[in-house]
Amino acid sequence: MIDTKPFDGAITRYFEDSAPSDIRDRLNAAEKSDILDPSYPYSAQLDKDIYETEMAALQIELAKFHAWVRDTGQRIAVIFEGRDAAGKGGAIARVMENLNPRVAQIVALSKPTEIEAGQWYFQRYIQHLPSRGQIRLFDRSWYNRGVVEHVFGFCTPAQRSAFFAQAPRFEDMILEEGISLTKIWLNLGRAEQLRRFLARENDPLKHWKLSRIDVDGLAKWQEYSAAIRETLARTHTKTAPWHVIRSDDKRRARLAVIRQILSQFDYPQKDPKLASAPDPAISGGPDKWTDHRDDA
Repeated sequence: MIDTKPFDGAITRYFEDSAPSDIRDRLNAAEKSDILDPSYPYSAQLDKDIYETEMAALQIELAKFHAWVRDTGQRIAVIFEGRDAAGKGGAIARVMENLNPRVAQIVALSKPTEIEAGQWYFQRYIQHLPSRGQIRLFDRSWYNRGVVEHVFGFCTPAQRSAFFAQAPRFEDMILEEGISLTKIWLNLGRAEQLRRFLARENDPLKHWKLSRIDVDGLAKWQEYSAAIRETLARTHTKTAPWHVIRSDDKRRARLAVIRQILSQFDYPQKDPKLASAPDPAISGGPDKWTDHRDDA
């Protein structure tokens, strides 16, 4: 059996021929557990034993939270955004791990149909908002228009301008309806993103995670940066703020995501030491994204 790489090995070719030299140097010199971004506040991955102990305890907190949502009719929406390979799917999987799928569900919408493309931009997301006693985790969301659609020319400047004008009002309507909305942006450095793409390219079980957009986006790092910077600036509001989590270390990021969600709610038997605000060294508002300078 011939082992073929997706997109004819385009990610490896980018690494060998087109990636900035400092990114290649970091990847070539790194050990598996090394953090590649020099501005990240930790030099190595969180110890596995510490991670597993904290994750197990947080899973119990999630179970308490889940029971409270179900029994009291809360409506919880959490949107996950971030650069490709930032760890959205892995973080969502850890949130969902021990929750009842009748209560908690993932929303991961594909490309709009022809009918959806002709509707009000936010319309197709409305039907996926939570009802009473439900949690909805959005693996990407209406913020596609702010970043990916803009970078690849899938929307016009007028459509994007309208999106920025309407998004805060749309989110305020969600909140006024009694739905809790948490916005999480996962961010990672350029070298770490490329390392994760290369790992996916070399693992047949992860080929499905790669798309043409991922491949073509490798050369658009700065365009993505500009689009992200503007999106965070224009949609970070007092009522619906962004929670930015630096995800160069997946373990720390997953713990931070769960803590970010849990820390906002007062559910029965909550352990305030466990379900507290996430590590401020890697978590915060949009300033945590703009502190990142690996944009060369």
